[in-house]
Amino acid sequence: MSLLSDSLVITRRNVTKIRRVPDLIVFATLSPIMFVLLFRYVFGSAIPIEGIDYASFLLPGILCQTVIFGATVTGGALAEDLQKGLIDRFRSLPMRSGAVLIGRTVADQVLNVVSIVVMLLTGLAVGWRPHTTPYEFVLAIVVLLAFAFAVSWLMAPVGLLVRTPEVVNNASFIVIFPLTFIANTFVPTQNFPTPLRVFADWNPVSTTTQAARELFGNTVPGPTPDAWSLQHPVIYTLIWVVIILAAFVPFAVAQYKRAAGR
Repeated sequence: MSLLSDSLVITRRNVTKIRRVPDLIVFATLSPIMFVLLFRYVFGSAIPIEGIDYASFLLPGILCQTVIFGATVTGGALAEDLQKGLIDRFRSLPMRSGAVLIGRTVADQVLNVVSIVVMLLTGLAVGWRPHTTPYEFVLAIVVLLAFAFAVSWLMAPVGLLVRTPEVVNNASFIVIFPLTFIANTFVPTQNFPTPLRVFADWNPVSTTTQAARELFGNTVPGPTPDAWSLQHPVIYTLIWVVIILAAFVPFAVAQYKRAAGR
């Protein structure tokens, strides 16, 4: 069988699992709603942003944070499959080694699409509005999913190395949580201390958020950001996507072969 057909089989298997495990659907729907409402009405009341309402500023950042955290499901799911011996069963089948990883990462993007749809509807309910063309609107979603897809491949070898879902979840939270907060996801960065501001301006989480804001038409009025990364957020984000995929796809496949051979 070809890599494509093998990957489609694994993708279908993982999507079927999503439908049959209520916890995954609950996390993908209720958690985004909770984040939007919490930040919109708790933090939003204390964070005035000149020239734009907080709901419009917030939603692209919440979307970026949610799809990144959704992408970490890849590592936990692979660790769980290893723990339960499913990878050993796959190894006994005439299946291309990369198919398991492709099927896993693609299926996790299906879950991210569900989260995005729920968050967009919730955003509309709390006052967010896009001011853009349909093409730019779709491109914003594509950029968000592309970055999440790259993060999925970054997390894949982590799940294959530690082999315990709990460790993967804890490790991903420790790394990704500060990355999403030392960024422009929830507040503008101009008042950050200089070292944090420089880091935030070049943080790909910031540029993914900025790309979504620009494509949704939710930018903050004012001068152009000084950092090249924020002046060209779509290009910079896609550069990071290519770098992460180029580095971690081969690494994840090699680690899968080692894990399956143990």
